[in-house]
Amino acid sequence: MTFDLKTMSTLLTVSEDQLVAELWARDVRFLMGRQIGSTPLLAPASLIALLAQSTNARVRLSLIPLFLRCPEFVSEVENADKSLSSQTNQLVLRFYYTAAVLLQRKYWERLVKIFGEQPKLPDIFSSRLGVSLNNDAELALLQLASRHQGLSGQFINWMGTYEHAAERLIKHMEKFK
Repeated sequence: MTFDLKTMSTLLTVSEDQLVAELWARDVRFLMGRQIGSTPLLAPASLIALLAQSTNARVRLSLIPLFLRCPEFVSEVENADKSLSSQTNQLVLRFYYTAAVLLQRKYWERLVKIFGEQPKLPDIFSSRLGVSLNNDAELALLQLASRHQGLSGQFINWMGTYEHAAERLIKHMEKFK
């Protein structure tokens, strides 16, 4: 399976295996796949956009671990968002990024033990999504999950989905630290 992303009049085609390799090259051990190389080839905004537009739910979900592991990519999130032509793909990116903001707050101590001190992810999309990121990360995650369900029309346990992404990354990284 391949994904297309238009960037500056160039058409980029990337397979799921290449996306997994890109994640592993950035020390995001969330998805298993064939390792193609250890050097990232995609610009962060392209990687973010390609993950958001994937037809594979697990690949899309890897956005959360990517943001938890690479919070410095925040500077590329809005560029990726603007490059997405589908509102559905924008919603994927916005919900998963916002979930990562809240999960970073919730798991801050564990993340610092694994990765060291990192920048905090700023809130970018909550107002566009119609949610409030109050001080209680757990309650805000529940509100986000409810809104995600309403806007997507998918009656999925979004809260469990967000938590799964964070826990899988954290447990894997703690195991190999």
